[in-house]
Amino acid sequence: MIFPRPTFLVFLICAALAPATLLAKSHPTRPASVPDGTAYKGAVIMDAATGQILFEDHDGEASPPASMTKLMTFLVIHDKLQSGAISLQTPVTVSAADSKIGGTQVWLKEKEVFPVEELLYAMMIQSANDAAHALARTAAGSVDAFVELMNAKARELGMTHTTFRSPHGLPPASRHLADGDLTTPLDFALLCRHLVLKTDVLKYTSVKTRKFGEGVRPFDRVIVMNNHDHLLGKVDGVDGLKTGFTNGAAFCLSATAQRNGRRIIVVVMGSPDSKTRDIKVAELIERGFSALPLTGHAFTPETGPAPEPSPVTAAPVPAVPGSPDIKFALPPPKK
Repeated sequence: MIFPRPTFLVFLICAALAPATLLAKSHPTRPASVPDGTAYKGAVIMDAATGQILFEDHDGEASPPASMTKLMTFLVIHDKLQSGAISLQTPVTVSAADSKIGGTQVWLKEKEVFPVEELLYAMMIQSANDAAHALARTAAGSVDAFVELMNAKARELGMTHTTFRSPHGLPPASRHLADGDLTTPLDFALLCRHLVLKTDVLKYTSVKTRKFGEGVRPFDRVIVMNNHDHLLGKVDGVDGLKTGFTNGAAFCLSATAQRNGRRIIVVVMGSPDSKTRDIKVAELIERGFSALPLTGHAFTPETGPAPEPSPVTAAPVPAVPGSPDIKFALPPPKK
């Protein structure tokens, strides 16, 4: 079911965004996997309290989730913490394999030691692939064993069109999409709902900036991590969850926002660039809150109250219906 777009909201953000040439230095702005003229390959909006689907568009189309994969990595680590198999203070000694993981990272070096909690922050804020690899290896004894736990958890949650093959979402060595992680927007919304209901994932995903390596590394090797989710502090109520990008996956984002006791989840996969992705997700967040039943259920997480997001003033209703309204400006895209 697709609900009509609210007439009071028109996003005119492009002028506030960095030019595409900044993005082109690190990766193509329009990966080949995204059809021309589309904002995404698939999208879904879910009421976090009930699981009701408020909007769906190609939500069952499978594609790579890229770094959104780390949300399942977080969930398996959370289960290990709950069982007592590991703790937030468990030391993780970096292996040679951890240090050689490519892509976005915190540049772990062999024999460095960090507690589980610090690596969780690195994985969720910096989207550090090396941190995800180190956590998976430590929690399950091997990365392969950890991936088996990821897939078992996916089956438990009813993610019937999902297969994980890594804890980080990097493309497979073969570069064939079928050999890598695959999921759908609807499956990922199920994962996100479970996370916001039953874990403290928002403690990590709501953090905009944090230092990594303080007290462990020399001063010049301490990293300032900046969250890749540009909607934090820009869209009212947004406090997570995770971005993703590879050439095969294009630009993905699983987002959640809470307003007046109600929470929604938006998953967009396969956007052509991060600006298009962010603008579309912001639009779908507004659409989702507008579509919530007036007498619906309040969201009550099983882990206690979520952290307070950065205050953002909601967009006023224009005096003339359908007139443009600039709600926020996004910073230059990084991922």
